[in-house]
Amino acid sequence: MAQREAVFPADRHALYEAHGYSAAIRSGGLLFVSGQVGSRADGTPEPDFKRQVQLAFDNLQATLKAAGCGFDDIVDVTTFHTDPKNQFETIMAVKNQIFDRPPYPNWTAIGVNWLAGFDFEIKVIARIPEEA
Repeated sequence: MAQREAVFPADRHALYEAHGYSAAIRSGGLLFVSGQVGSRADGTPEPDFKRQVQLAFDNLQATLKAAGCGFDDIVDVTTFHTDPKNQFETIMAVKNQIFDRPPYPNWTAIGVNWLAGFDFEIKVIARIPEEA
């Protein structure tokens, strides 16, 4: 049975301790990343939506990096949106810069009515490279 190992980006550990969850869990050859939001350094939501989406991807990248992974290792994406119809174009612009060539990861987008003050959240499952 595979053991679970918590993974935290270097500069965000206190945020996860305060809320009682791990940034990611390494289990077997997979990394399960908790939902990442566009929070500023103090943990508050970035008010500019495009910047909030970019920060969510930046925070995701930091968590992936802490486990020895990158965007190319992502196999499954779930995103949460408070106003999908009006936000989709902005989200796609950022997403398409990150996932700019096939094979693209699986992606499920879900409309929600609350994200603790945020308007976008992304969680992923990534494969862990053998050398990590």
